[in-house]
Amino acid sequence: MKKVVIAGATGLVGKQLVVDLAGQEGVETHIIVRRKPERVPAGVIVHEAPPADWPAEVAAIKADVAISSLGTTMKVAGSKAAFRAVDFDLVAAFAKAAKQAGAAHMIAVSSVGASDKSANFYLKTKGEAEAAMAQAGFDRVDFLRPGLLTGGERPESRPGESVAIMLAPLTDLLMVGGLSRYRSIPAPVVAQAIANLALAGGQGRHIHENDAIRALAG
Repeated sequence: MKKVVIAGATGLVGKQLVVDLAGQEGVETHIIVRRKPERVPAGVIVHEAPPADWPAEVAAIKADVAISSLGTTMKVAGSKAAFRAVDFDLVAAFAKAAKQAGAAHMIAVSSVGASDKSANFYLKTKGEAEAAMAQAGFDRVDFLRPGLLTGGERPESRPGESVAIMLAPLTDLLMVGGLSRYRSIPAPVVAQAIANLALAGGQGRHIHENDAIRALAG
């Protein structure tokens, strides 16, 4: 039985991921959340706790695979400090706790263009979170860097993003060659790719952008 723990299970990708993993034989799925979701698939084990207590919860779970689909927006966070508290501090603390509890494999949803050397605050934060996870000592680390996420049920309204999603079929046609990695991608495809990765073995650091994510999803 492979034990998986997910942080960010109530977000756009996370909700679908929980459903996908709940249907997998040989997988015991745990989610760690601030508040218990209204709907939880049968068999999924919920750990409800404030973020400050997450490391202790993760330590008790002793998962084989840790998955982070944590993330917020500047609008929801309200400040750069609050954004970083989720997208870097909480992600890094989750990864560290999972590694200390024995997890060998870390999977995380990041962003296309993520780099700890980026001049863009959002992309720099995502890149620094990747670096923290990569340095935590896991046998294998997988970073998924999707473009604009479409489909699925969003936890909050994002008017600007809604317009971008409406225009995606057109703008995707303009993104050819090296720009193809910036094309939109359905959130359920990203979730399925993660679910498949959770069952993979191997070692090393792996980065998956749009085409690779679609291939992983099958």
